Parts: sequence; C-alpha cells; structure tokens
Amino acid sequence: MAMRIWHQSFTVLSKLAPYRAALEAHIRKVCRPDTEVVLHGMHPDTYRTEYPGNDIRYAALQHLHTNQFILAGLEAERQGFDAYAICTIPDVGLRESRSILNIPAVGYGEAAMLLACTYGERFGILNFISEISEQLAGNARRIGLGDRLAGVRHVGFTFDDVVVGFDSPDSVISRFQESARAMIRDGAEVIIPGEAPLGVLLAQNGINRVDDAPIVDGLAATMKMAELQVDLRRSIGISPASGGYYTDRVPRDRVVELLNFYRLDHITDHFRD
Repeated sequence: MAMRIWHQSFTVLSKLAPYRAALEAHIRKVCRPDTEVVLHGMHPDTYRTEYPGNDIRYAALQHLHTNQFILAGLEAERQGFDAYAICTIPDVGLRESRSILNIPAVGYGEAAMLLACTYGERFGILNFISEISEQLAGNARRIGLGDRLAGVRHVGFTFDDVVVGFDSPDSVISRFQESARAMIRDGAEVIIPGEAPLGVLLAQNGINRVDDAPIVDGLAATMKMAELQVDLRRSIGISPASGGYYTDRVPRDRVVELLNFYRLDHITDHFRD
C-alpha cells in the first residue's frame, strides 16, 4: 500500500540545489516505488549563511531551532503524511515530536546507529561539525549503545567541501576514506558518516565500504525505518509507548495555545507553502 513520508532537513534546501537533486535521486533509489517522500527544508531566513553548523554547534541555538522540527511534524500529520523523518544526525526534536504526533517519527541518527549494530560490534561516527561530537556520543548512550560506540570524530573537512563535492567528489571521498581508516584502526567495525549531505554524497558515488568496514547510509536507514514503522502499524497495529516523561501524549489544545503565544505562525506558514 502506498505511503507518504515527510522528509525534514536541517538545511535550507531551496539554497542547496545540488544537494536537493542528490537527495531526490537517492530517495528514489532507496524507497519502494509506491512510497512518496516530500522534501522539506528550514525556513529560508533561518541562518545567516547557507551553513547550519554555525548555529548547530551551540546547544542553545540548536534548541531554539527545535521549534521548526516540531512545527514541521505537526504540519506533516495535518496534511495526512504517514510518517515524519527527521533527517539530521543530532535527531533534533525527535523525542518532542514523538510525544506530540500520532504518526511515526524517525530520526536519522538513531536509525543509523541501530542499523550499524547489525553490521558490526562497534561503530564510529565521522562528522563535519566537531562541536556536536559530545551530543552524538550522548545520544548513543541514551539509546543504550554507548558501549558499541568506538568514537565520534571530525572527518577532516567542512560542509562547504561537501557541497562542492556534489560536482567534484574525488577529494572529499579520498579524505573521508583516510579518516575512516584511522577510525577503523582504533576499533570501529562500521562507519556512520555524520550529517546527511556527506552520507548522500558517498552513497551517490557508490562508497558503501572502506576496506573491511561497511559505511552506513543514514538516509537510507531513516527512510526504510519509516517505511517499516508504517507497515507494522498497518499490519499489526503497533504504535509507540506512552505514559513516560518523553512518551506521554501532550494535550493538542495546549500545544496550539503555546504556538500562538510564542507567535510561530510565520514558520508554520512556511511549511504549508
């Protein structure tokens, strides 16, 4: 049966045409023919530059941006999407979205880490925002995978290098392989490319392994996990837990009241365009 998945990026996709095109092509390759994935980016005025990492590197600013992920999830549900996919490795707003939404909410980081554990005993993460390494390690511990994490390291190049790499990928691939081999020498059996643009670039160029170590395609893991959760809900009726601090369902009328109080309507309007 057909399904619709709302993809939510931490980038302003309207300003990153090569990345958006690569995303669309890769998703068509990964998802089932009857799955429709609709791409969404952040509000075009979110950042000072095209690079989200200038904000994401600060916990407080990343927290403020969480509002957009919650609003996007609410809009996905309102529009009748079957699942909501948060496609950024820090899983921004994932737990909050799950406590509000009545559709499955899936996170890139969580899906990639869980999948990595089926391919090897220990995984390492190579990301281009060094400041969030502590956050990613904390997320691994939160989902019970701290002992499976070999480490989180800066990959050795930047977001801008990755954006340029969609047209000229050889240098980025070579430098990624060099960093991956260093991580493998230190005990990682599986490598997760941190942040979706790098993962998509590698997948687009057929890089699914460095020596003996598989490279987890985080975007593919997220999309397939979303499809799986929709399938399981439809077939056997399983749905997320409720009743705990992070899982208890938030009263929807109170959510609406607070959204109005904080005057976030202009962001909601962006997601309705």
